[in-house]
Amino acid sequence: MSPKPIGKLAPQTSEEAPYPKPARAWYVLGLLTLVYVFSFLDRTILSLLVGPIRRDFHITDTQISLLIGFSFAVFYTFLGLPLGRIGDRYSRRQLIAIGISTWSLFCAGCGLAKNFGQMLFLRMGVGVGEASLSPAAYSLITDYFAPKRRAMAMSIYSMGIYIGGGLASVLGGLVAGWANGRPGWTLPLLGAVRSWQIVFFAVGLPGLPLALLMYTFAEPIRRGGRIGVKSVPLREVFGYVKTHRKTYLCHHLGIAFMALAAYGGVAWNPTFFIRHHHWSVSQAGVGLGIVAALGGPLGLFFGGWLADRLAAQGQRDAYLRVAMMAMVAAIPAGAAYLLVFNSHLALFLLAPVCFLTAIPIGTGPAALMQVTPSQMRGQISAVYLFTINLIGLGAGPTVVALMTDHVFRNDAMVGSSLLVVGIVSNAISALILWSGLKSYVRSQDQLKKWIAALPV
Repeated sequence: MSPKPIGKLAPQTSEEAPYPKPARAWYVLGLLTLVYVFSFLDRTILSLLVGPIRRDFHITDTQISLLIGFSFAVFYTFLGLPLGRIGDRYSRRQLIAIGISTWSLFCAGCGLAKNFGQMLFLRMGVGVGEASLSPAAYSLITDYFAPKRRAMAMSIYSMGIYIGGGLASVLGGLVAGWANGRPGWTLPLLGAVRSWQIVFFAVGLPGLPLALLMYTFAEPIRRGGRIGVKSVPLREVFGYVKTHRKTYLCHHLGIAFMALAAYGGVAWNPTFFIRHHHWSVSQAGVGLGIVAALGGPLGLFFGGWLADRLAAQGQRDAYLRVAMMAMVAAIPAGAAYLLVFNSHLALFLLAPVCFLTAIPIGTGPAALMQVTPSQMRGQISAVYLFTINLIGLGAGPTVVALMTDHVFRNDAMVGSSLLVVGIVSNAISALILWSGLKSYVRSQDQLKKWIAALPV
């Protein structure tokens, strides 16, 4: 007697398993994007408070740049590596929930700082909390969305950078205008506080309720590997990265040099408009916030759409090539707004810069997920974020400040510093991305062989 049929065999690889329902996937993406908005709001608000913090702490542009970039970036980048491995092994949503609570409390705590050292420590705490987010978020998005939608999904998540940064500028500018002429307030338990301290309380504390929302969805199946294979030894992670070192090196460094110019601009564009065009803090904050909140998301949407479209037509290096083309176009665009004399024209010309530099922020993570096994995505994403944030966030604001302080030796020359850093960084970015296109395609083929060789 022949055995009874047992029905359709269960999938052995996670790529064969069905994806979650679209409504659930879009809900998770929307929630992660909202969390990212809050993370960037907390991260970038300090850029709008340069003047009052310099005044109260009696510090230089270089010290301010350390608060904006380096103090945050060191812990954000180094803690991202172990947190990425935790995300590959354990619950990603719980990891993010703990991170949200941590960075929100430390951001609010920045309003209690009394000197440069205390602010430096609190900014490090913000970096520790935020290190948990993107490696886990990239992994979750990859597991919720099929490849044909992945670049668009990553781009939508990355809109949090510009929406959060834009909100930081607008809210910071509005609060600064409202507080103009008011030296401070007296609050219960805290006593006398200045207006810039109120800003940190206002943007930090509302992030806490978001942590609870991370428990409103389930962990999806991890894709890009064998079902049931939850993790791989560190030596295998290192071996895989070594095998694909040119792909990862060109990918990481190419986007890192874009980030160097972008973060330098985010940190010092408000000061450029204040010093060069004689705008108020409120004008600079609202104007730059609107441009960033419009130009950035449009660039992300267009870049994700174009990359997915080219990939669907068979262009296998589409995600990386679209990023490279954006960097080539960003070279003249990044110079134009710094060279005109009319302040409103300068603001208008800044919009294409936001549009173009946003494109690699969405296509970059999508490209990374396309060549990385599921069991390594959190860890390799953490290395990626380590690279772009150490070079971009850690060095970008400081390189601009060092040029202003030690090369031009004139606070009014911050625009010239932004010009030099922007042109050089974007050109290096485009060249590195171009040199990695062929190895990126080879790595896609080798990933399929790696998955097939995993034990069942």
